[in-house]
Amino acid sequence: MTPQTVDVLVIGGGATGAAALYDLARRGVRALLVEQNDFTTGTSGRYHGLLHSGGRYAVRDPETAQECIAENTILRRITPFAIEDTGGLFVATLDDPADFPAQWVTGCAAAGIPTEQLTPEQARAQEPALTPNITAVYRVPDASVDSFDLIHGFIAAARTYGCKTLIYHRVTQLIHEGDTIVGARLEDTRTGATRIIHAACILNAAGPWVSVIAGLAGIAVEVKFDRGAMIAMNMRWVNTIVNRLRPAADGDILVPVGAVCVLGTTSVMTDHPDDYRIEPWEVSKILNEAEAVVPGIRYGRALRAWAGVRPLYESPAAHHNDTAGRAVMRTFSVLDHAALHGVRGLVTVVGGKLTTCRLMAEQTVDVVCQQIGVTAPCTTAREVLPGATTRYHRLDQRLHRLEHGETPGELICECEMVTRPQIEQAIAAYGDQPVALDDLRRDLRIGMGPCQGGFCSYRAAAILQEVKGHSALETNRAFAAFVRERYQGVRPLLWGHQLRQFYLDELIYRRTLGLDWLTGDYDPHENVYAEGDHD
Repeated sequence: MTPQTVDVLVIGGGATGAAALYDLARRGVRALLVEQNDFTTGTSGRYHGLLHSGGRYAVRDPETAQECIAENTILRRITPFAIEDTGGLFVATLDDPADFPAQWVTGCAAAGIPTEQLTPEQARAQEPALTPNITAVYRVPDASVDSFDLIHGFIAAARTYGCKTLIYHRVTQLIHEGDTIVGARLEDTRTGATRIIHAACILNAAGPWVSVIAGLAGIAVEVKFDRGAMIAMNMRWVNTIVNRLRPAADGDILVPVGAVCVLGTTSVMTDHPDDYRIEPWEVSKILNEAEAVVPGIRYGRALRAWAGVRPLYESPAAHHNDTAGRAVMRTFSVLDHAALHGVRGLVTVVGGKLTTCRLMAEQTVDVVCQQIGVTAPCTTAREVLPGATTRYHRLDQRLHRLEHGETPGELICECEMVTRPQIEQAIAAYGDQPVALDDLRRDLRIGMGPCQGGFCSYRAAAILQEVKGHSALETNRAFAAFVRERYQGVRPLLWGHQLRQFYLDELIYRRTLGLDWLTGDYDPHENVYAEGDHD
């Protein structure tokens, strides 16, 4: 085990960690990013896809509103490949507080958020599915952003400057020399192998896990975990982001992302950073609230539900024990542990929004650079990210490109129109590192369409086996793990068309392919998998 030395070790492969790696790279700092799973598997990969204009926070949280509109403009300029300019509407209905629109307009003006009042007729001409019970409506510069594309863009850009990454490596120990953190011990979560990284400073951008990392240094960082559920419908019921024009509440947003429409979100306090449960009341609440804005949507085909955990933070000076959920501000904090706790070599960033990830990275890297003696300024807001690759998640002209040979090769995923060469290219990008089918899902959207992997997953598993040389048992278990993960998100929504799709998928997996028997982890007498209860 030969120790590796870098200037800065970044912990966390979400939006903030990836943006921080890019910022460090542009300042000429040798940096390494480590992530305990794959990129975008935490909060950044479990959100609704909204690039905030700030309108949602204009009344309650003006600081976050100002940050959002400023960073909205910057991300549009530097990451256009990840953004669809859908625009946004804030819509008030007969059920919403009559005095709120005036408060909201005043708040937007104070935060610098441009608004344009529309008549209900103009709004319904733009989005015919909207309810006729509109009492007020405004247009704002919201947009749809694909977090998978965004984060891969930051990572690719950082690599062009020589920075590196390690996925599936968990930090198990921070190495001390007196009151200074000088490195970390990592464990490969797939092989169990360990390695040591020496660094002049560690940047803790681990999202909901920042308190775990800080705890390794003996520092208490109190994070509040706020779980939110979302639902993906199988088509774009709207082509513009639609927000309820009322105080923030459960189920008040519809976001067109790629080929689907995401409905969300809820707000439930939890005790765990990886609590991804979806409770029945959340599904009903989201669908009922969406129905009030887009009549008939609750009877549409819901593809899957998922949940993410927001890491919320209030400084001890502003902390109130009874503050929770939507009452906690959505701005971010940079914790310089040298100044706060007398521990050098560790800086933590916590809170914030995906929309503000670049700003969060800038202010955190400023503190890191002060500790390591680097004076180069931040330049990440100036130009389009270098090294950005072809975007697979685009909605427009996917079928045209496929039929005219612009995306050649055997079609593997009909729902998302993913071809064999694209899969092989994505696998090759991992180099010698292991690749899971779920990694390919995040890279290419395999299994995210209406069939939820019913037709493409076993094809992709076969390609992965061919390219990586896996054994039959390894492949079958990887395939089974992917199927179980897909089922966890489908299970809360099993009715109508999606229930029929599930029965077809089950027929393919269990009766045709015999997946339960191939993996050796299924008990036919109990009708459950041995490794956990998968029903």
